[in-house]
Amino acid sequence: MKTTRSSLILILSIIIWATESTGADKINTVLELDESNFDSTIAAYDYVFVDFYAPWCTHCKRLAPELDVAAPILAELKKPIIIAKVNADKHTRLARKHEVDGYPTLKIYMHGVPTEYYGPRKAELLVRFLRKFVAPDVTVLNSDSAIREFVEEAGTHFPIFIGFGINETVISNLAIKYKKKAWFSVASDFSDDVMVQYDFDKIPTMVSIHPSYNDHSIFYGPFEEEFLEEYIKQNFLPLAVPINYETLKILKDDQRKIVLTILEDESEEKSRKLIKTLKAAASANRDLVFGYVGVKQWAEFAETFGAKETKLPRMIVWDGSEEYLSVIGSESIEEEDQGSQISQFLAGFREGKTERNSISGPSLLGYIKSLIGVRSVYIIVFLVAMLILIRHISKEEPLTVGTRDRDQVEHGTSSEAESSDYRPGDKQD
Repeated sequence: MKTTRSSLILILSIIIWATESTGADKINTVLELDESNFDSTIAAYDYVFVDFYAPWCTHCKRLAPELDVAAPILAELKKPIIIAKVNADKHTRLARKHEVDGYPTLKIYMHGVPTEYYGPRKAELLVRFLRKFVAPDVTVLNSDSAIREFVEEAGTHFPIFIGFGINETVISNLAIKYKKKAWFSVASDFSDDVMVQYDFDKIPTMVSIHPSYNDHSIFYGPFEEEFLEEYIKQNFLPLAVPINYETLKILKDDQRKIVLTILEDESEEKSRKLIKTLKAAASANRDLVFGYVGVKQWAEFAETFGAKETKLPRMIVWDGSEEYLSVIGSESIEEEDQGSQISQFLAGFREGKTERNSISGPSLLGYIKSLIGVRSVYIIVFLVAMLILIRHISKEEPLTVGTRDRDQVEHGTSSEAESSDYRPGDKQD
């Protein structure tokens, strides 16, 4: 009897050891997937980050070593994230099935459900970004040091919401709903120093923090879910939003109109002073989004709203469509008493003293699509030209089947990629 019992214990130990040894935490390299193992891998692991790449793609070549560095780090997380790759140029049917429209296409599969990834691609930042997907829905903080460490570990790519004196059950539903967009926590114990640091003087309160913009805002309630959700949605972006490709992708899901200020140069001292005034106006007008763009930073976008024709700074109201509103009598902002001029602009807008104008570029959705679509346009034009050429040649001689010169393709593609600035989310078609 004793021997049988010992044998059972030994067998159980072996089974447990074998299960743990084949677990996701042991996969610390980048997996190569194809049609034969893709579905089984996605089903076997809760979190799989997949790089759909092409061997000749320049961006893909830059990304590969970063994924090699990130893989063992992500494998050691309490909830491991597996990194895998698919040669989409070779396995075209698999790529089409997963809606790959350019290279690299990056997706994270959470319990089998894909979400496209537009975050950073350097190993350290990529690890920080992906940790968000496996973190607790709400983190409970019980000291000043825990608050400090949480904010530091969260990084700069997501807004951070901390509820002071709030029970975690109050925000748990919203934390689950918006987990992909922000960090959520509650602080159960903290000092007066923290209240001074985050500029609130009573509890309960909710603080939203944007580390990359050195920006935060305070919410004193009411803490019913309806009002709390509205506050959270309004604070996915800072009070004054710099307009770029990344923030436009967030703004497409925001139903508020954008009060857009066009500047000569965002980095100038006088521009920074105006941006500070815009933050104060944004705080008092939460039904609007306040954004700004410098001609020096993004001339193509700024000139869409007539930046060349008018004196800057200039304010307009835009809803993301192919039209925008200018306010009569508030064509530009002078350097003196800018707060009063902004108030006058907002009053004119709310009273309907506006003029409708057509933009000279794409809509908000058009700009977002152009992030990945410019190269596609070039390729379509190229293919049409090639078809015309083939038809012309076929009239003169029979068409023969030959091999594609991969070196030529690689040379042509990389020169285009290297001549353009890299942005997170870029794809090399």
